[in-house]
Amino acid sequence: MTALSPILRGLALLTLCLVSLNAGVQAFSQGDTTTRDSLQSNPRILVLGGGVAGIIAARTLHQNGLDNFLIIEARDEIGGRLRSHTFGNGTTIELGANWVQGTQVGGGPSNPIWDLARKHNVTTVFNDYSSIITYDEAGPVDYIDVVDDAVDNLDKITELAGERVAGNLVDLNARAGYSLVGAKPQSPHARAAEYWNFDWEYGDTPSGSSLVAAGLNNNFTFDTDQGGFSDENRLSIDQRGFKTIITEEAKAFLRPSQLLLNSTVKSVRYGNSGVQVTLANGTSISGDYVLCTFSLGVLQNDDVEFDPELPDWKMEAIQSLTMTTYTKIFLKYERKFWFDTEMGLYADKERGRYPVWQSLDHPKFLQGSGILFVTVTGQYSERIEALPDRQVQSEVMGVLRSMFPKTDIPPASDFFFPRWHSDPLYRGSYSNWPASFTRDHHDNFRASVSVGGRERLWFAGEATSFKYFGFLHGAYTEGLDVAQEMIKCIRRGQCTGLSHFDEVRNVHPYGTN
Repeated sequence: MTALSPILRGLALLTLCLVSLNAGVQAFSQGDTTTRDSLQSNPRILVLGGGVAGIIAARTLHQNGLDNFLIIEARDEIGGRLRSHTFGNGTTIELGANWVQGTQVGGGPSNPIWDLARKHNVTTVFNDYSSIITYDEAGPVDYIDVVDDAVDNLDKITELAGERVAGNLVDLNARAGYSLVGAKPQSPHARAAEYWNFDWEYGDTPSGSSLVAAGLNNNFTFDTDQGGFSDENRLSIDQRGFKTIITEEAKAFLRPSQLLLNSTVKSVRYGNSGVQVTLANGTSISGDYVLCTFSLGVLQNDDVEFDPELPDWKMEAIQSLTMTTYTKIFLKYERKFWFDTEMGLYADKERGRYPVWQSLDHPKFLQGSGILFVTVTGQYSERIEALPDRQVQSEVMGVLRSMFPKTDIPPASDFFFPRWHSDPLYRGSYSNWPASFTRDHHDNFRASVSVGGRERLWFAGEATSFKYFGFLHGAYTEGLDVAQEMIKCIRRGQCTGLSHFDEVRNVHPYGTN
């Protein structure tokens, strides 16, 4: 979202697959040899994914006396979509989640990511989005009034979304919402301003996004009247990497024997006697329960095989969501030649073509770093991932020459961008709700899967969050909440888990006439 919600949004982080390990592969195949008492007091639990959701779930298990767990992480470090990159000069930049989005006002609710940042002394700085200068293909052009109108239009569709929720009215896509409030951007300036306020946050176009979900998602984080944290966005510039919030948190409870790195999960088998996870290197690990933190994109692309296949209601829910991509393209120069504001907005004739620029070489951020970056999202992110770096760099340089026609722009000394969409560990940056997606589908996506009267499979991550999908704090709250639900089931021996709907139906039939 606006920044990583971009993370993060968000990212945020892997959808959590927590697996309680059984005594071994033989026990799995021969039947349930585990006693009821051991299943309740000391189940073996595998946490598939070491992102925010996975680490917070593991911490929750530990705090409740369940330490027989193993976190299985594909990369060589924990953090999930909290990923950083270090340029040759030693400057660390954030490829994924970059912002704390919403902090705290007075004694109101506090964003748990903000709490972690303060707890571990992670350096964040207020990112002032009003510190912006505008450009188009002719160079610097002042259309701030159009940008301000777009801010008002976002407020209007958010209010419209609230009215539809209150009236129990059917959802629309956000493009329809814009049209209903009279916002029909035609010029490059108006389209860029809309992109700045919508796409840059949700990672998707208004046409591809739910009006109701977008409005609620915005309110639950930024609107204090709706229980949100605050409207403040703080950029992480900590040179240890933003992942420090989770790596430092893990040090307080995680033992080396509870973490398996460089281990990609290829399949999850589940049955009456437990679960069996097979890694890419052929290693099999057995357990009692599993909590999945794989990203939505990984689940949608069948990068992990489930045996038996997930139920139809679960698969329908998984495929009903959208995994979008948010790509930051970084350029490093020996000298700064660009704007002195924090942000720059470029209006191209093609909507979404290299629109949002940010200077890290700024007195508030990483002054003297010589780093500038531009963000693209959605299908444009997918487009550039299919191109060689040199072509993307050439296109970006062409935009810079349009923005600064009187400047002799030197070649970049370094250039880098991640390929989130094509990376089999992520398949995108974070989730988004399309207009056809329903609350019942979301409940099904979040629901646990039962086998033989036990809830063997659990799922958690930013995408399973109703309030905070796409945000880093969505991954945190889901890791916490789903782990707590797991603990209730484990302690009781049997439970209903997180319930689902066998079929998601229309209130009214389509009709055939």
